[in-house]
Amino acid sequence: MAQRTVAVASASGLHARPAKLFVQEAVRLGVPVTVRAGDKAVPAKSMLGVLSLGVVQGTEVTLEADGPGAEEALDALVALLSRDLDAEEALDA
Repeated sequence: MAQRTVAVASASGLHARPAKLFVQEAVRLGVPVTVRAGDKAVPAKSMLGVLSLGVVQGTEVTLEADGPGAEEALDALVALLSRDLDAEEALDA
C-alpha cells in the first residue's frame, strides 16, 4: 500500500472550497484513496467524510492508496494539499 503524509497548507484547512477541490481531484483520479487525520480515516471521495475530519491549516494528514495508479494519485493529491488553495482563490477573484 502506498502512503504519503502532508501538512495541509490552505488557510481554512480542509473546509469549504479546499475540501471540494480535494474531493473532486480524488474522484477524477479514479483510485480509491483513504485520508487519515489522527485516529479517523475516511474515503477521499467523500465530501462529508473529509469535512468530518476537522482538518485545520498545518494539520498532517496521511493518504493511503493501493492498486494501479496509487503512487501517481497520491503524488497529485499531496501536491494539491501542499498549496494554499484559499490564497489561490483570492488571486482568481
